[in-house]
Amino acid sequence: MGGMDMGGMSAGSGIPPLFTFQQMYWAVVGTAIGIATVVNVLNYVLYRQRLAAASQALSTPAKPKSLLFRVNATVTAITREFSGASLSSLTIRGHIIRMPLAGPTALVIANVITLVVLCFYKLDTTDRWSFEDIGYRTGFVSICQIPLLFLLAGKNNIVGWLTGFSYEKLNWLHRWTARCLLLTSTIHMGFWFGDWWPYGSFVVEKLTTDPLTTRGFVAYIILLWITFSSMTPIRGWYYEFFVLQHLVSFAVFIGFVYIHSPAEVHVYIWIPVALFFFDRVVRVLRTVYINVSIFHPKQRKQGSMSGFWACKADFKPLPHNTTRITISNPPISWSPGQHVFLSCHSIVPLQSHPFTIASIPEDGKMEFLVKSEKGGTRRFFRHAEKLGQLPTSGEGDRIPQLKSAAVEGPYGAIRPLRQFDSIILFAGSTGATFTMPLMRDVVSAWKSTGSNGGGSLLSPPAIAVTRHIRFVWVVKSRGQLSWFSAQLSGVVEDVRSLRSQGQNVEVEISIYCTCDTEFTEEHQTLVSSLPNERPHHGSVEELMTPVSSATSEKNEKADFKSAEPTSDVREVDSRTESNAGVAHACGSETAAECCCKATIEDEDAITSTTHTCTCGTTNNVPVAEKARIDSTTRSNGSPSLSSSAASDMSKKLLLHPSIALFNGRPQPRNIIRKSLEQARGESAVVACGPSGLTCDVRRAAVGLGDERAVHKGSGAQGIYLHVETFGM
Repeated sequence: MGGMDMGGMSAGSGIPPLFTFQQMYWAVVGTAIGIATVVNVLNYVLYRQRLAAASQALSTPAKPKSLLFRVNATVTAITREFSGASLSSLTIRGHIIRMPLAGPTALVIANVITLVVLCFYKLDTTDRWSFEDIGYRTGFVSICQIPLLFLLAGKNNIVGWLTGFSYEKLNWLHRWTARCLLLTSTIHMGFWFGDWWPYGSFVVEKLTTDPLTTRGFVAYIILLWITFSSMTPIRGWYYEFFVLQHLVSFAVFIGFVYIHSPAEVHVYIWIPVALFFFDRVVRVLRTVYINVSIFHPKQRKQGSMSGFWACKADFKPLPHNTTRITISNPPISWSPGQHVFLSCHSIVPLQSHPFTIASIPEDGKMEFLVKSEKGGTRRFFRHAEKLGQLPTSGEGDRIPQLKSAAVEGPYGAIRPLRQFDSIILFAGSTGATFTMPLMRDVVSAWKSTGSNGGGSLLSPPAIAVTRHIRFVWVVKSRGQLSWFSAQLSGVVEDVRSLRSQGQNVEVEISIYCTCDTEFTEEHQTLVSSLPNERPHHGSVEELMTPVSSATSEKNEKADFKSAEPTSDVREVDSRTESNAGVAHACGSETAAECCCKATIEDEDAITSTTHTCTCGTTNNVPVAEKARIDSTTRSNGSPSLSSSAASDMSKKLLLHPSIALFNGRPQPRNIIRKSLEQARGESAVVACGPSGLTCDVRRAAVGLGDERAVHKGSGAQGIYLHVETFGM
């Protein structure tokens, strides 16, 4: 390629110059990014408009009113249904193979078609004398894709900023862009080898004696390794090693491409290099500003920050090998659902891990729930266990042992949920660290209603359009419930207070416990003994169960369908989780056969003694039903109980008595359908957890959108879907 006459190929043939094909590709890519940017701007304007309107009329539904926004809503609904559609999963020898989504698949296919057309336009692939021309063309098309690789890879992502997607949501496209680059590079190399093949050993001679060919072949081998090592099983095997070798491999790849390609196209090498260093410099500057205390004089003056480092972390062990990491008075603010990269070099040297922030800024602290897997997360838990054995203060509380920590971020993007009429949140295990702050943020907005001005499109009031929240959390046992029991009770009391003040808001919460039937039985017994807390049936409009990446910690490995139990269970509320009928069976090797796998099709149809799980027995298991939160005291036939006895009962409850507790697994379709039926405007469905749960939620939301003919004349309003998955 180095000695080629760049204009010679197209002279008199009617074929554009090679540079034109590179420009054509970026015209297509730029158009796609531009369309996504316009959609992002429309969503932003819509969000501002809804909140500004709600500040003047709180009952205004979150639905389009003008012709422009009605057309946009219809196009959006059709696009969502197509994008989220997929074929049913395949099961081969017990392994579930999930089919790709139509939207991402169509985007990848469109990119491949564009590249193939650019590679072979007006060239005859059957004419051996055209092989050299095809080799040159595909080389130019290949090298112009490299900037897109880096545009989609950085944490400080320009494409993400324009389109409203966070870097982790674009990472799959980054990987597929690399695979498309491998495809065109293979065609490039293949046609050169095909051109030389008739001359006997000429291919081997070129590889061993021609520096240009050798450099190109080495670059191809490195690209092949990069693509192979980026596959999910390899990437997740040892993530820290993957990141290091990935950076080194790309640096070597860029170097060999540079010395293999002609100087005229080196701009496609320098742009990626500039993008890489831009991202790194911005990350370093942000990290230094956030974590060095001298840049926060206000906090230092208030005495909430001391020493050189701004962040001090406390580590506390929780059930299920989970660590609660707390940073008080954090130097940054964030939005619910975002995550940061946390590092604590005194415990885990030279490592940084992404964790979802499980708290909201109003808490005045940044909390993370980190599931112990391997590597750094396991060291965090071991350190927390050691701290848990240290002496306590005179009041019985453990004396905090703070460690200097550093945070980078926040990262992550989700459309603000305050703009939606109804919100349905699904979480599995530690996925609640993503959905819990989302729910609490909306409740916080409800509480601030009336204390803000009217707002504008540029500065909306701190209120929410939302009327109804549906929260579903799937856990294994009571140990996981203890992670957020205080927050759940807080939401219950906040909603109770808001309704007593006349606000038309409601929250319904259901907890599904898959491997602790003893706990559900104890909970139901205690609730039944409390006055004014009698569970009863009712419609979706009548019921109000009070009270959700992650961590979301990205490497949660549990599968929603298998729900493999754990034998490491801690004592909670002075009650052990072990029981002859439950813990023994669920802690054994055959636990997957005994633990509750039943799917509850309809919560309203559950009776007080429904057979949902055997766990080695044949007894019926009581199941809590949904209860109503309202501003009045319920006293219809409650058992007689003294106030002191009732208080003691309440203290023993791990969950608020108004929260619905079930044995088994939820049926997302029915839960979403009931919420959609009462929605007056657009709804949001959010899921975070293992792949089985998120796939079921996605399939249900997409299917209901098509079934209800959303924004197609039926009157049904839109369904925004956001799925946060575990993984890297």
